[in-house]
Amino acid sequence: MEFNLIQKIAIWALPVLFAITAHEAAHAFVAKKLGDPTAYLLGRVTFNPLKHIDPIGTILLPLIFLILPGGFLFGWAKPVPVDFSRLNNPKRDMLWVAAAGPASNFIMAIIWGLLFKLAEGLDGNSFQLPLAYMAQAGISINVVLMVLNLIPIPPLDGGVYCYHSCLII
Repeated sequence: MEFNLIQKIAIWALPVLFAITAHEAAHAFVAKKLGDPTAYLLGRVTFNPLKHIDPIGTILLPLIFLILPGGFLFGWAKPVPVDFSRLNNPKRDMLWVAAAGPASNFIMAIIWGLLFKLAEGLDGNSFQLPLAYMAQAGISINVVLMVLNLIPIPPLDGGVYCYHSCLII
């Protein structure tokens, strides 16, 4: 089935917002639990997407890519500030903070997979196709974010992980 631009935005908006918000909130939550309240004090331990949206990276750039032919989409969220020195055990704990984002995307992909299974069970219901397409979008965006953020290149989460694991050895 082919979708127009408005339909694509409607299908992808919720999964993208959930993926970005959960990813960044997970970093902030784990940092707070491990001793750094920086992100917490800035209100970043939240599922409010407005706290995590970067106007250029989350809105403008993806909209430009949606309009352009080719189906390529790229963007970013506002990075969560973490003060390594405030973590209980900075060398070890930064690894957990970095891993929290991709881990949240893995969990979200599983949740979207369950919603896809639910959509399959709605045989003939008017919600079946929109929910199925949205669930597929949710799986796709979360798997892509998880894998992308595991790449060991800063400023990606994997880059932070790689840099700090080298310090531990």
